[in-house]
This record gives sequence, structure tokens and C-alpha cells, in this order.
Amino acid sequence: MPTDPPPPAPRGYAGFGGTVGRTAATSTRWWPPEPERVRRPNVVVVVVDDMGYSDIGPYGSEIPTPHLDRLAEAGLTLAEHHTAPLCSPARAALLTGLNPHRAGYGWVANADPGFPGVRLELGDDAATLAEHLRAGGYATFAVGKWHLVRDADLAPGRPRGSWPTRRGFDRYHGSLEGLNSFFHPNQVTVDEHALDVDEYPPGYYVTDDLTERSLAMISELRAHDADKPFLLYLAHVAMHGPLQVPAVDLAAQEGRYAAGWDAVREARFARQLDRGLFPAGTRQAPRNPEPGYDVPPWESLSPDERRRYARYMEVYAAMVSTVDASLGRVTALLDELGELEDTIIVFTSDNGGTAEGGPEGTRSYLTRFVHHPVPGDWEPDVDHDESLIGSEELGVHYPRGWGQVSNTPFRFYKGQTYAGGVRVPLLVSWPRGLPAGGVLRDYTYVTDLVPTLLALTGVPRLAERAGTPTAEPDGVDLGGFLRGEVIASPHREQYSEMGGHRGFYRDGWKLLARHEPGERGIDDPAWALYDVRTDPAELVDLAAAHPQRVAELAAAWERAAWENTVFPLLDRGDLAVRRPGEARLTEPVRILPGTPVLERYRSAQLVAFRSFDVEVALGGLAPGDEGVLVAHGDAFGGYLLAVEDGRLVVLHNAGGRVSTADGPAPAGARAVVLSVTASPDLRWHLAVSADGAPVAALPDRWALTGMAPWTGVSVGRDARGPVSLELRRRRGIFRFTGDLRSVTYRPGARVVPDEVVRAVTAEAASRAD
Repeated sequence: MPTDPPPPAPRGYAGFGGTVGRTAATSTRWWPPEPERVRRPNVVVVVVDDMGYSDIGPYGSEIPTPHLDRLAEAGLTLAEHHTAPLCSPARAALLTGLNPHRAGYGWVANADPGFPGVRLELGDDAATLAEHLRAGGYATFAVGKWHLVRDADLAPGRPRGSWPTRRGFDRYHGSLEGLNSFFHPNQVTVDEHALDVDEYPPGYYVTDDLTERSLAMISELRAHDADKPFLLYLAHVAMHGPLQVPAVDLAAQEGRYAAGWDAVREARFARQLDRGLFPAGTRQAPRNPEPGYDVPPWESLSPDERRRYARYMEVYAAMVSTVDASLGRVTALLDELGELEDTIIVFTSDNGGTAEGGPEGTRSYLTRFVHHPVPGDWEPDVDHDESLIGSEELGVHYPRGWGQVSNTPFRFYKGQTYAGGVRVPLLVSWPRGLPAGGVLRDYTYVTDLVPTLLALTGVPRLAERAGTPTAEPDGVDLGGFLRGEVIASPHREQYSEMGGHRGFYRDGWKLLARHEPGERGIDDPAWALYDVRTDPAELVDLAAAHPQRVAELAAAWERAAWENTVFPLLDRGDLAVRRPGEARLTEPVRILPGTPVLERYRSAQLVAFRSFDVEVALGGLAPGDEGVLVAHGDAFGGYLLAVEDGRLVVLHNAGGRVSTADGPAPAGARAVVLSVTASPDLRWHLAVSADGAPVAALPDRWALTGMAPWTGVSVGRDARGPVSLELRRRRGIFRFTGDLRSVTYRPGARVVPDEVVRAVTAEAASRAD
């Protein structure tokens, strides 16, 4: 037997705590110590998109929300909670505890202007709530809308540093983008890959899917580990447009809004006062009168307008009900597991209600957002049958009059620093650790959630991530305030900024400035001052009476802006600039049959603001060959090329207005080309040829631009969102049956003027949140 001693430095044994001989009999076993298990509460954070202050029962709504009502009864209603005015900034602040610009999200993740406060990627020093809690022994799940990944980084092979599973979450299922079809999502991401699905099952609805995924993750964990605490971050795509809801949910709301927005606002405000959300004597804001934000009296509308506008709000209310039902399913599972009493549940919204539907609402969601500059006959609201509002066929949004109802009793909307944009609901429940049934009236901010949840769970903050010291949170621990140990919130001052809109809060005073492009320079604020202790709706401007206070708060805003990476201030046009490397996304691409749907942003760069050719290579068309050759888009806007019944068909869908042209499909054809010629005034001329011979044409169609097409390119079928619902119903995704070799996109030079591109791109970026 060998008896020689081991060499001086045997490899592979460093860090081993036992002893090693030549055999197990002469060795001592050792295992790394397992982390000590500490009983900690589960944490469920539910974030809803674009839900205003008054849209749920605890905040005055007439919409039945029994599960949210019970959550409020079991916990606390925070009456003065604030957030950032747009989605990505709010979510970055919520998950990191850092102020939005400091986290890199001074805008939504649909831009890349090249400055630190809008890098739109989480820095190495920005630890998330999930990273803190996972280090403290939690399982961590994220489900739903993420929107903290730049749109240019959604494709395979791109950086994933800001993806959920790289930011502390064990599992992820949802949409990395800002919005989606509720019936036919353009892309669902599972962990770190896009779900390769061509068609969703019958009855699919995003809110239900996200709820079921949440339940499955919790149930799976409990089947393997009976007591490991978990974090569930459930970020609903609702209530973001396009507003869509199952017919059965919509039917339950029929007739609820016939009285109109003025009556609904008054009733909500009365309930808010009864609930104690505002001090006695508080006045409600009148209808917004400012151009571009104004709301007419309901009684001034025609009967047809009232009927249609009420229908929009019925859809919205039905969607609120689906979110409430989702919460009910989550709490029912927790109750079944015996864990409801020891689960911290947080319910909030990312920003206030929106004015994006315009004065009359829209039945063609993506055309509404190409506001300017467009030809005078552009259709921001394509005239569809009202019975389709809320269905899978249309992308709709309500008129902004309902947005102000959502924000009762405040002024203005999402995207602005006035209360309508930043005051949102916040319910916090933890039966085992917090009081029940109270209303707390003092300033809190979205950054407070991370330090508060860490303190409530007893998990220490990570000192380092990715080898970098973590940034100190800007938020504060609200634990003492929630438990009633202190009367005042410890969050005493806070800056805000969004697209030139400014705000600064300190001890009950709020300094505000709106920035409307063209009215005055972005660095020339017209300050207004409000005492929000007695005037929560920000109605009485006290700037002239308190010039010294204005000067002090303006100077404080200036300091905070430098301390939080706010400068340089950026107009929307500045936000349309992209990094030069994105030019490669407009290079020709050859796509083979069977390739998963091309990612949306990559697809859009091939066609936006330019002429392009789509070359279809075939092994030779044979009699009986049929199916979709190439499709790009969905029911909100798109185009496709197909062979059906011996005809070569080109179809164009602009906001649901569908046009088709066709001609004989030549036997033996090997090269079919769709040539799209763009014009500077945002029009397309579509022409189809086969082996060089003209077949069909669609002249003078609206260009698909801004956020359209939304679903990416699919080859050999019309996958996911159908460009033509009529064709989908007849033929399904209509796979091509012949010998399809490839599809090549050849983008041409951009023909739309730069100033138009900047305006349309910036508008689309702000609405894609």
C-alpha cells in the first residue's frame, strides 16, 4: 500500500473543514454550515399599473373590491403616499429604495439619451429588495410587468444585467416591457428566455395568467419546503392600456357609469371624506381646464358620446375587479396554507391615472399616440363598432375625463408632478405585526418600502453586491409610523422631476412647476406653492404670498437635483436620441422558418420611418400551397403576406382598419417580394411582386409607426397577436404548407424628417410605459 505523504499543496482541498486521509476511514467528514433558519414573515408586494388614487374601495371607489376592502380592514390605509410620475422610475425606486434618477431611471426604459440619470439600467450598487431578502433566507419570485430593461436589450444575446433573475429573483414570469395585449401578449419571458409560443390557449387573459403563475410558485415552494419565507412581487400589467377584459367581467359593470364623470367624482370624494382620507374642509379640484388636459362637463356631451365614454369606464372598472379577484386568490392560498396572518401584503400603484386616451378616448390605441406632427386626416380614434370596446379586437383607452375621476380629488395626471400624477393608494397589512383598520395621514414615498420591509422582516441590508458597496437607500423606515409609535412620518422632504416637470415637498409645503414644451424653457420653471396640509388638491397658489419660502424650496430642489443625478434636464425631444450602436438594428436580416418570433424592438427598427423590402425565398410555389409567408404586428396594427385559395394576399392593419389586395399566386414562383415605399408624411405604399412581376398593391396606407407594429416578425405563420383576427378565426395561425426557405428584410434609408422622427419617437416612448 502507498504510504508516501501527500505533496505540499494538493489541489481542491482549500476551505475544507474536515481532515483528508487516503481513505474515508482515515478522514473526517465536513459540510459547510447551513444558514440558521429564522422565522420571518412572507412578503407579497402587489403593484398595479396606472391606477389612480380613488379607484379601489378603501379610497372611495364605487367599483366593488371586496378583497382590497378586507385587506384595508386587516391593515393600514396610507392616505398620503407618493410615487414617481411614470412607470420605470417608480418601479426602480420601489425595488431599490433609491430615488429614481439615482437608480438610473429618470425616464421609462424606452429611451437611451446617454446621461447618468437616464441610463435605464440598474447599477452594480443598486441592490433590490429581492437581493436583500434572498440573502436573508427568502425564496424570491417576480411575476408580471418588469420594465427595468432597456427595449434594445430585450433580444437574445443582449446584456441581462437588469433582468429580474439577475436582480435577486429566483424565478420570473411576465412581460419585460411596459404594456401588452391582455389576450395576445407580444412576448412573455420566463426566467431568462422568451416563451416560444405561437398561439395562446382559448380563454387566455394576462391577469389570470399572472395570478396562476404566482399561485404555482408559492405552492411549489411549499411542496418542497414547509417554512422557508418568500417574497412575491406581483406586478400587474393592468391597468395600463390597451384596456381589455373578458366579456363576463365587463357585463357585471354595465350601466354603472351612465351618470358620467362629474357625478362619479363627487360621489368618490364624499366617500373619501367619510373615510377620513382628508381633513375636514378639503376642497376637490375642479375639472382640469388647461389646454391639452381639459375635461368638458359631462352634460355638454352628446348622447352618443356619453354612451361610448361610459362604456370605456365600464371596461376599466371590470379590469379593477379582475385585479381585486387576483388578490383574493393569492390571499385564499395563503389562508389555506395557514400563513395569511404572518404575511406582509403591500398593495400600491406605480403612478396616477392617465390622460393618454385624449379628450374622446380611443378605439385604436397605437394611432392615438402619434399625436404630432401627422397629416390632418390621421385617425387617432378609428371608428369601430362600440360593442367591441374592451374585447380582443380593439386597443382602447378611456377619455381623460375618467383619468381625472381616477385621480379624485386631485389635478392633472400620470407623467406630471402634481398630485394627480404621484398620489396613489398604499395598503399595508400584516395581522401578526401591525395594527388593523387605521388610516394614516402623513407624507410617505415609494422609496420607503425597501427600508420599511427590511426592518419589518428583520433582514439586514446588503452591504455589497457584485463586488461593489451598495448605495444607501433614500427612503426611510416607516415601521414606527405604521405601528403608531410616532404620529408623523419620518419622510420630511422629497424632490421630483419628470420631463421638465418639477416638485419639491418639505414639511407640508409643496413647490411645483409644470413644463409644457413651447411655453417656456425647460430650465425656467414657473413655480407654484401649495400648503398641502390644508389644500391637498393643490388649488391655491401661495407663491406670491410666500416668496421667501419659494426661494428656499427652489434652492432645496436644486441641491437635491444635483445630489440625485437629475441634471441635465431633458425635453421629450432629447429623450428620442439613441446610442449610435443601435444603427446595426437596421441592417438586413435573414430569418429562417421555425425561428421564434423576432423581438418587438428589433422588428420595429427594420420598418420605422423608412422604406423596406421583404424578400420571401421559396422552393417554388406548388398548387395547393397556402399559409402566411410573413407577418408583423397584431390587431392593433401590422401587415402580412399570405397565400390563400390560389391568391397572393397582402394585408395592412392600421389601428384595426384592415385593407387587403390580392392577385394570382404564380405556380413555380421562387421569389415573392413585399416592397413598402414610405413617404415623409407618414404613409406607406405596399406592392407585391412574384419573380419580378407585379401581383397586388395597397397604395396610400398609413405608416405603422410609434409603437406599431407591437408584436414582432414571424415567418411561415401569423403568431401571437393576429394581424387579422378574421383570418385567425378562419385559419388559426395559418402555417405555410409549401417550401419556404427564408424571409429577408432589407431596410432602406429613413425618409421621414428628423424632427418628425424625434417627436413621434419621444411620444411613443412616454406612452410605452
